[in-house]
Amino acid sequence: MTAAASLDDLLSKDAILDILARYSRTLDWLDEEGQASCYWPDAAIDYGFFKGSAADFVPVVMAIERQSARRWHFLNTPAIRLSGANHADVETYGLTAGARQSEAGTYAGTLYGGRYLDAFEKRGGEWRISRRDYVLDWSHPIPDQPVFDPAAAFPLPILDILGSGHPQYRVL
Repeated sequence: MTAAASLDDLLSKDAILDILARYSRTLDWLDEEGQASCYWPDAAIDYGFFKGSAADFVPVVMAIERQSARRWHFLNTPAIRLSGANHADVETYGLTAGARQSEAGTYAGTLYGGRYLDAFEKRGGEWRISRRDYVLDWSHPIPDQPVFDPAAAFPLPILDILGSGHPQYRVL
């Protein structure tokens, strides 16, 4: 492999890593436009509860995420296999947690473990997801937790991301 081909491979893998990081961040910060930028609009999406195009999926998944008072998407380092200059197969394990606040002020939710089976395509010099199948491996309930009020002796900031446009969100 030539140095130029090696560099192209590294740049492609780096672009794919950036998209996967953007995927998690935009869900957690409720950035619908950023979420849509992870997929080609015609990408085939299969999450079990949803099968269709990415253009139709993004509003659905964002509506689900907006139902959680707190949400976190953690992705493991993906396995990436480039096949040609414009196609890659990617598998990424992930943990997702979401919590809803009860009327009593406590939080409860679910922790999910699964994997993303993706195809990426490079079109017009840009990589995006062109197919995604999500496989849920397990889930575990998160029981009621008390409200996360900061302790006076150790006052850590707490983000309440209840809608798009949080003042601390930055497009990266």
